[in-house]
Amino acid sequence: MSNSDPKVRPRPGQWPPAPESAAMPPSSWAKRTGFRPKFSGETNASDSGQISLPPRPKEQKDSQPDVEAGRVRTTPPQPKPAPPPAAVNGTDKVLVVPAENKDQTVVKRRRDSDGGNGEGAKKDGLGHGANGVGQNGAPEVPRREVTRNEEVIYVEDDGFIGGRQTHMKYELRDTPGLVPIGLYGFQHYLSMLGSLVLIPLVIVPAMGGTHEDTSLVVSTVLFVSGVTTLLHTSFGSRLPLIQGPSFVYLAPVLAIINSPEFQRLNGNNFKHIMKELQGAIIIASAFQTILGYSGLMSVFLRLINPVVVAPTIAAVGLSFYSYGFPRVGSCLEIGAVQILLVIMFSLYLRKISVFGHRIFLIYAVPLGLAITWAAAFLLTEAGVYSYKGCDVNVPASNIISEHCRKHVSSMKHCRVDTSYALKSSPWFRFPYPLQWGTPVFEWKMALVMCAVSIISSVDSVGSYHASSLLAASRPPTPGVVSRGIGLEGLCSVLAGLWGTGTGSTTLTENVHTIAVTKMGSRRAVELGACALILLSLIGKVGGFIASIPEVMVAALLCFMWAMLSALGLSNLRYSEAGSSRNIIIVGLSLFFSLSVPAYFQQYGISPDTNLSVPSYLHPYIVASHGPFRSKYGGLNYFLNTLLSLNMVIAFLVAFILDNTVPGSQQERGVYVWSETEAARREPAITKDYELPFRVSRIFRWVKWVGF
Repeated sequence: MSNSDPKVRPRPGQWPPAPESAAMPPSSWAKRTGFRPKFSGETNASDSGQISLPPRPKEQKDSQPDVEAGRVRTTPPQPKPAPPPAAVNGTDKVLVVPAENKDQTVVKRRRDSDGGNGEGAKKDGLGHGANGVGQNGAPEVPRREVTRNEEVIYVEDDGFIGGRQTHMKYELRDTPGLVPIGLYGFQHYLSMLGSLVLIPLVIVPAMGGTHEDTSLVVSTVLFVSGVTTLLHTSFGSRLPLIQGPSFVYLAPVLAIINSPEFQRLNGNNFKHIMKELQGAIIIASAFQTILGYSGLMSVFLRLINPVVVAPTIAAVGLSFYSYGFPRVGSCLEIGAVQILLVIMFSLYLRKISVFGHRIFLIYAVPLGLAITWAAAFLLTEAGVYSYKGCDVNVPASNIISEHCRKHVSSMKHCRVDTSYALKSSPWFRFPYPLQWGTPVFEWKMALVMCAVSIISSVDSVGSYHASSLLAASRPPTPGVVSRGIGLEGLCSVLAGLWGTGTGSTTLTENVHTIAVTKMGSRRAVELGACALILLSLIGKVGGFIASIPEVMVAALLCFMWAMLSALGLSNLRYSEAGSSRNIIIVGLSLFFSLSVPAYFQQYGISPDTNLSVPSYLHPYIVASHGPFRSKYGGLNYFLNTLLSLNMVIAFLVAFILDNTVPGSQQERGVYVWSETEAARREPAITKDYELPFRVSRIFRWVKWVGF
């Protein structure tokens, strides 16, 4: 008699029923935390996506394969078939594979890319024999091939359930060939062009630098980004993550640039301010290096969860609302068109594929920039922004004619021929350390940057976890994360020595780029980094980028900052986003991240106050008029500046509330990292994260920074 209950329904075939046994005990970590794993480390508000596995029978020498709980979940003929598992991450079908022989299963999944052979090579990816015979000599259960849009779920012995997206074109250790890797590496960097080069276009003019200075800083940023990316993919987390100037550093850099002592400088302020920034970045980078390599990051990692990461990174993007569109408004007909083009490419045309590539989605930023720049060039050449008797090179304060004063904004911001960076830049130039002079060390500025380096580390933790779910076999261990943070500190030291104006860290946009391009190959990122170093030696490349009109830079930044905010909030998908606890914490964090800095920024400023900086830079002059006014000027500077940064307030509120308000591990969405001992037993994880050239064996005793 048939029964729809899966526990009592008849078993197909001639095999005897499996003996009754208790469920597999959870791992030590699961015992301590009560964690219940779900697909790909993600959790939902409901249990609809929970994987339910029957109790594993005790191993017997002559036991026969179990079809119902076997290596491939098939749908046996029954009167009332069970509903299929819920879709995961947009996939349609799921195969559940109990990893009875974990090492063989994982090794075979990566066998093609490892090029290895041996006993494991005689079995297929699901552990079946090569001649249609199972591992125990029994007839093999027929299995179905995994298609591109399916996700294979591997159930490990330690209770971890890892999902792999099989639609990734290239995974972490794939090396398909020089030409495909070169093309995908170029595509990867081109899609992240805005994140790499836009920050120098903002901070150098704010420092009083010329177009030639901007060109040199852009070349330096490209060089340092290529070098630090190679270092990170080789000796850091080893994930395919591009290193570069992060928006996390932009707000504190602007605050330091607008310090009261720099407002009184005469002449070229650029080199003097740059040396002050270099000193602050070097000290903060040394602090981050100690945080990573000392193992403190492994301890701190237990307190960093999606509910903390999400509002912190979202606040980074939201903090520049006063800079974005006000700068676009200086030439609205150019800036607004560019924003609309990028929106159209990334949203309305995102599904259009050309030769198998969604070029509009991947290249939305460079395409929008190219089209808008070409249109602005045609308008400039047609004389639309030329006015009789008016010279664009004359300072606005020296213009007498009322007719010219009326059109001075259009002449300066809409024309594309006002920059001479491309003409004045050299063809070849090698960026070298201390090219701006000897760094100047100020403890008050260094303390601000040290606090910002913690926010940068929090940002990187979220990027490590999200990218590992896409490209790697398992998430990294806490030691690997700590190692990556330590190397990011060393990379920021290099950025300080070369003088990029900001620290070097993992760009948050990496996760979006990997998900869109479906390219997670480490070799492709490394090859692109080599190309980036070569391009940095061509001075005309930096001059070309430096000649982008400011209004177009602001329009691109509006899109980039919006994307950054959304990527930050996307970390909530690992937690129960519908939980009232998480909703309140995230809401309070975001609100106070905007409201508290506004109090500091408006304190002591009356409507008739005459400020010497443009209106879009008013939020960054807090040090001169903040509420802290003790007899210690350095302490006043540190507190007024630090508490006026939106991301710092968001981090403090979310960090305190998430770690003090009671909540289950499931509700909080605690990041699941691989355990060190379990990772050492799995060749796939070892090959993903182990340091090259057998360096790991030398430092095996340093357990808190790797394997």
